[in-house]
Amino acid sequence: MDSKKAHEVNASHTHSSPCCGSACATASPVQSITTTSAEAGGTGSLFRISTMDCAAEESEIRRALADLPAVRGLSFQLAARTLRIDASDTVMPQALEAIRQAGFDPQPVDSASSAGHDHAPSSRGLRRLGLALLLAVVAELIAFFAPPTLVCQVVGMALAAAAIGLAGFSTYGKGLGALRQGRLNINALMTVAVTGAFLIGQWPEAAMVMALYAIAELIEARAVDRARNAIKSLLDLTPDTAEQRLPDGSWGTVAAGEVPLDAIVRVKPGSRIPLDGVVTAGTSAVNQAPVTGESIPVDKAAGDPVFAGTINDTGTLEFRVTAAANNTTLARIILAVEQAQSGRAPTQQFVDRFAAIYTPLVFTLAIAVAVLTPWLMDLSWHQALYKALVLLVIACPCALVIATPVTVVSGLAAAARRGILIKGGVYLESARKIKAIALDKTGTITEGKPKLVATDVLASDVNEGQVLHWAADMAAHSDHPVSQAIAAGLSNNGCNGDVSDFKALPGRGILAQAHGVELVLGNHRLIEERGLCSPEIEARLAEHEAQGRTVTMLASKQQVLAIFAVADTIKESSREALAELHALGVSSVMLTGDNAATAQSIARQSGIDDARGNLLPEDKLAAIEELQTRYGPTAMTGDGINDAPALARADIGIAMGAAGTDTAMEAADVVIMNDDLRRIPETIRLSRRTYGVLWQNIALALGIKAVFLYLAVFNNATMWMAVFADMGASLLVVFNGLRLLRNSERS
Repeated sequence: MDSKKAHEVNASHTHSSPCCGSACATASPVQSITTTSAEAGGTGSLFRISTMDCAAEESEIRRALADLPAVRGLSFQLAARTLRIDASDTVMPQALEAIRQAGFDPQPVDSASSAGHDHAPSSRGLRRLGLALLLAVVAELIAFFAPPTLVCQVVGMALAAAAIGLAGFSTYGKGLGALRQGRLNINALMTVAVTGAFLIGQWPEAAMVMALYAIAELIEARAVDRARNAIKSLLDLTPDTAEQRLPDGSWGTVAAGEVPLDAIVRVKPGSRIPLDGVVTAGTSAVNQAPVTGESIPVDKAAGDPVFAGTINDTGTLEFRVTAAANNTTLARIILAVEQAQSGRAPTQQFVDRFAAIYTPLVFTLAIAVAVLTPWLMDLSWHQALYKALVLLVIACPCALVIATPVTVVSGLAAAARRGILIKGGVYLESARKIKAIALDKTGTITEGKPKLVATDVLASDVNEGQVLHWAADMAAHSDHPVSQAIAAGLSNNGCNGDVSDFKALPGRGILAQAHGVELVLGNHRLIEERGLCSPEIEARLAEHEAQGRTVTMLASKQQVLAIFAVADTIKESSREALAELHALGVSSVMLTGDNAATAQSIARQSGIDDARGNLLPEDKLAAIEELQTRYGPTAMTGDGINDAPALARADIGIAMGAAGTDTAMEAADVVIMNDDLRRIPETIRLSRRTYGVLWQNIALALGIKAVFLYLAVFNNATMWMAVFADMGASLLVVFNGLRLLRNSERS
């Protein structure tokens, strides 16, 4: 395992930190129980845990089940708030009871009902919170305006207790579970603070704090779910039904999930394509933005791939289904992004480690304030205890802990919307450090398809049109890629049947007859063998070869009639992308197996800094190591298959044009879902912007905490101020992170 991959594994196993009740979007560490795939359809029983919102709570459930060796595996999906438990029927009741003891309520569901489930709070839950807030307000009014009689106090306390019970049921359940297991998290801190405030007679504030905390937590959860569901919403773009050709030849509408592989499906203009497939009949322009991020529709004809969720614009298409509904390119993108959320970015690992120390430290500080301030600041024990409880509420690490997950998830979602699949937060954050990028030539910088780029007709005694007709006929009778490129380039000249008696000349070209004239279409070697080269022709050939072109000549026995130059043309987007990379301070190097002259020519035309030709896969690997030594963090861009060693060695491996290709998705850390190289500078800009937002959020969280901690100890901060400071900071960092979902293509 190379160092980069080892880093990825370690990152995903980092210990989870204390967290808020509904704000995190990362996975927890792998502990003694095996983690299975989060993909629906895994083994075991599926349960929904509506209050499992955060990596710390996932970790608590793991600890609760750690003493049950018969539990074979756990599969968490925080975005869906589900847990799949792989255990025998005899052990399952024990596992569920252990989870309940930890303060959670697992409810069984089936996989089908879980798909696309709406996780928004129920109307009953909203009514409960509304009633809790109303009771808390009435309790406050009684404390302020009612006469200080025993009856009024008892009524006020009862209303406050009811408000706390209605709003804090979930918080108390998880908080008491954490305290029983000797852990300090946000729920434990709130449980202690609210209970303590109630016991010292501050019951109106205790009720209001719990009600406001629960409501703010709800708003926060809604905001975080927006980031979590930004990619899952793409599933709504895929139609539920498809128009399938039935065995009797008629067409019928069936559920997309029931369409078998190799079935023929028809999609009409203006409709969305329901499944992945290959066009068998019809032509149309297809808007592929949901999958590849391309803003311009792509022309499709027989033999071209189509992807589920894309839009058929102009003509009716028939296509053969190549992937089941749950395995389309779009579905795999969504699954990959969901799994990428568990790849913890370096900043997130730092915050988690910090928070793990911060929370016990704050609890210790609160005890010190309660015990020492009566002597140091001449406070009563009642005042000192109140200050300590206020400090607990203010110091909750919620905003700090969610500062990174929501930002990372928003960044991953923003990238996927642009057709950029990033395999985890570690790569999203690391892309900003890239100093050099190595690029494969064919299919990355160039189109990957030879094209006729130049035609020189030299014959003076033969009609030019006739020469081109002969060349088109002869090229069409060869399956060599260069000949096919010439045939395609001369297709307007057609085949007029003048040429006959074709004979292949292996390694050199093709021989034929045209009206009794012997013709050859072949390479430089063939023309030399026939003694037809001259200084003028050699000069022309040298000029073409210096530009990286492959030259083929048409000749009779007496003279060379025409020269055809074929080349792998550079994509227009490549020039723009390389200019953007240079503007970002990234050096570019081309690594190719083609000859050095072709490599240098392509480099000059595209604006690449350095080009290296005649490279085998092991040579590319050595080149990556040398670039890392010279420049520092280096990315490698290729097709994800032939360049696999270099992709693995690079700090970030980037696969190009991988829509529908499993191998490319697996080989790289970043997948560009179309062939547009401009997505790479976009990735770097998004990485830099994400990193900036990460540290803005950390600064916001810590800055607000520092100010209110000072007020709590040395001034008269109240619990009202405490809860607004804590949840206000949390909402600020959440909404700041969500900014990445807007204008994602430019930083």
